[in-house]
Amino acid sequence: MRASLSKLTLNASRGSLAALAGPVAAGRRTFATAHRLQATYGFIGLGQMGYPMASNLRSKIQPSDDMIIHDVNSKILEQFQKEFSGVGNVKIADSVRDVAEQSNVVITVLPEPQHVQNVFQVMLKPQNGSASAHHEDRLFIDCSTIDPKSSSQVANAVHSTHQGKFVDAPMSGGVVGAKAGKLTFMLGAPDELIPRVSEVLDKMGKRVVHLGPQTSGLKGKLANNYLLALNNVATAEAMNMGVKWGLDPNKLADMINTATGKCWPSEINNPVPGVSPDAPASRDYAGGFSTPMMLKDLRLALQAAVESDIAPLLGVQAKEIYTAVQADERCAGKDFSVVYRYIGGKE
Repeated sequence: MRASLSKLTLNASRGSLAALAGPVAAGRRTFATAHRLQATYGFIGLGQMGYPMASNLRSKIQPSDDMIIHDVNSKILEQFQKEFSGVGNVKIADSVRDVAEQSNVVITVLPEPQHVQNVFQVMLKPQNGSASAHHEDRLFIDCSTIDPKSSSQVANAVHSTHQGKFVDAPMSGGVVGAKAGKLTFMLGAPDELIPRVSEVLDKMGKRVVHLGPQTSGLKGKLANNYLLALNNVATAEAMNMGVKWGLDPNKLADMINTATGKCWPSEINNPVPGVSPDAPASRDYAGGFSTPMMLKDLRLALQAAVESDIAPLLGVQAKEIYTAVQADERCAGKDFSVVYRYIGGKE
């Protein structure tokens, strides 16, 4: 699970990324001492999103390519390796450092900014007092949803130490999209890296949208999820109104989805049980995008807004609503559409 990755902080050095971004000592040791004919993909974070993403990647890369995986949940690693036994090369790494040392491409899918910072701190720091490793062609693709400021600090550490290229590529589509390989990736990267990054991301999703330089992907993702958070609350309230007024929820949703109120929460993730058979609401709000994760993204969006001298109005209220939803024992930990239950919607 993604939450389990918080334990990665226990393995992190206490040194800062800023220190890593300083001068690099002479006599660097390279991660790869010889040219490889096949690619080696590292994948860190096999949680609810990371596991299906890694599965799609392993299924679509060449059988001769290596995949090196790491997560704090050893059972997940063993499950993944067993699942692809005989299909392709899958190796379990003891640490994130081992992943970085052996990979040409490293993909990270982690829960919070501090997890990304700590993981890269371990991957980039000198090992056993030796000079920092040097491999400018390595590609780091961070698919985590974190704040732009933290991502920029990590990118600076990677580039300053000449250990690779770093891009941000958060995704949208949820667990269902991850399993189906239909994610949309928002990419923040220099133009020259777009073909190389897209070639990797296309194996895990259906669309890559380049929004600009590094941090642009995250800014786009936070803006998107900010809107999603508001749309979800509005949809729950509108559906509750209609049902309480005596309208059939299926007919109401069908009308909305052919009118101006149409949005993802009304069409795909409708909060009323039974309206969308595949939505979390139809299975007691289990799975999907949890309220804590939505709260995290709202917090990051509001934080980034303040740092840019923006004063969001509705987001502050939405954060209060989701905080109250998470505090309700009937709703805690469930899909964020459980707002409908919280406001007293008929189930």
